[in-house]
Amino acid sequence: MAWRYPMRTIYLAATAACALSLAACASDMQSASSASAMGSPASAAAAAAAPTTATAFIAEAARSDMYEIQSSQLAQSKGSSQAVKDFAAQMIRDHTNSTQIVMAAAQQAGMNPPPPPLDARRAGMIRQLQGASGAAFDRMYLQQQLMAHQEALALHSGYAQNGDTPQLKAAAAQIAPIVQQHLTHVQGMQPS
Repeated sequence: MAWRYPMRTIYLAATAACALSLAACASDMQSASSASAMGSPASAAAAAAAPTTATAFIAEAARSDMYEIQSSQLAQSKGSSQAVKDFAAQMIRDHTNSTQIVMAAAQQAGMNPPPPPLDARRAGMIRQLQGASGAAFDRMYLQQQLMAHQEALALHSGYAQNGDTPQLKAAAAQIAPIVQQHLTHVQGMQPS
């Protein structure tokens, strides 16, 4: 009987260590998404932690594109600069196309998942944009675009490298360079 207490203590300590590890991974993912994308250790960690299952990749790619389209539709109506409106038009066009690429690849792989709803974090970002106007809107939109494209690049690069479905890996590999172009473009638009 004397051994039960130490085993329980060990079990609780191991459980706590696992919880802390998961929290650290989540923190690393947030750091990775806010770090500069290509070549940074944080982006490599984010790419390594990207979903590797087809269903998780499809859902996250759909949410990412949905956010891009909705936020960019707002930017076309609320943006104060023509550069922001032009960038938003390109985002709507390119992210509508990337959704079509992923869904076509999913169908080729025998999958037909329904589009997931926008997640709470991205819905909150949309609400923030809805409450902004003028130059403040432009700054917020561009900052969100920077973060969103860092995340999207990690998602597509990571799945292209480590995904479990060849058709979707090829789609992710096709989309990643386009997302990199968007990221480079939005980095150049950031206020100094």
